[in-house]
Amino acid sequence: MSEVTPDGAAPSPAPSEVMTYRQQTVLLAPGPVETLEQPKNLVLIGSILTVVGIALLGTALFGSAIMMTVRIVLALVALVCLFRGLGKLGTSKWGSQFDLSYWLACIWLVALILAAIFAPLLPLGEYKDTVKTLAEPGFASPSLLSDHPLGTNNFGLDLLARALFGARASLTVAICAVLIGMIIGGTIGVMAGYFRGKVDAVVGILTNSLLAIPSLVLLIALAAVLTSNLRNITLALSILCIPSMVRIARANTVVVAQREFVLAARAMGATKWRVIWRELVPNVLVPVAALGLVAVSGLIVAEASLSFLGLGIAQPDPTWGNMIAEGQGGIVEKHPFIVLVPGVFLFLTVFSFNLIGEKYRSKL
Repeated sequence: MSEVTPDGAAPSPAPSEVMTYRQQTVLLAPGPVETLEQPKNLVLIGSILTVVGIALLGTALFGSAIMMTVRIVLALVALVCLFRGLGKLGTSKWGSQFDLSYWLACIWLVALILAAIFAPLLPLGEYKDTVKTLAEPGFASPSLLSDHPLGTNNFGLDLLARALFGARASLTVAICAVLIGMIIGGTIGVMAGYFRGKVDAVVGILTNSLLAIPSLVLLIALAAVLTSNLRNITLALSILCIPSMVRIARANTVVVAQREFVLAARAMGATKWRVIWRELVPNVLVPVAALGLVAVSGLIVAEASLSFLGLGIAQPDPTWGNMIAEGQGGIVEKHPFIVLVPGVFLFLTVFSFNLIGEKYRSKL
């Protein structure tokens, strides 16, 4: 133990009493964080992949002397190269937040909707009347430089024209069914979530009852009772959409009804209907609309399933479902493009609606 000096100050410690401490790093207030520099070869790699993808895609589309199976493989490889190349180029320009899939989905849907709306004005081949195609070749292979870029079916009808006119039917049915489901189901869900009590209990029982019935079984039953036309199929599909809209609208109404602005409106003497239409509906509409985007894709598949089974829109009016059904009876083995053309249109459209809908739902 060290002694105390006469003036009261502690003497300096002996060398053996000196305590050493581990060096510590003191973190100061962080300064501005600099973004990581993009790799110098990112643009180069993206450009190379894009050029390779374009070359392979051109070979697959215009190489009529190549077997169809090889052309399909080349097209798939080309699409992968193009996607990776354009993704790298977009990342180098707009940063890591660039989502190529989202923009491609938007471009596809806009192009498809515009082409479907203006299909009667486009220079397309015959899509419906078989009398006008008696001189046309049946099962003509796809060739972009010919009068039938995507080929013809067994009656000589142009597949590109049928795919675009089929898009009119599929998109009209699905979008109208979703709008009906949003209006009816959203209204019921808001009422159930706001009034609660017996209203909520009755709505819950009816919603669970509809959800307990398998969707395809319900559609087949409705299609067997109703006449197969656009109006009746739209009404049948809207019944599938209503329960989901009721649930999402009710859940969001229960949450929004406890918010401060709703309680303030009620305290100021606003009527129940004013609170519902001015305060609740605008806030519930956003998640309902996001679900509606995803629901469109499901209803497109449902309509295609009915048409494939012969319970939807019948020939000669084209839909993607009855176009795929034309490949039955061994035709798809000999002429795979009969199924591939409507199948690709169906896949890209459903994928695009799902991707955009999920992206908006994740932002809520």
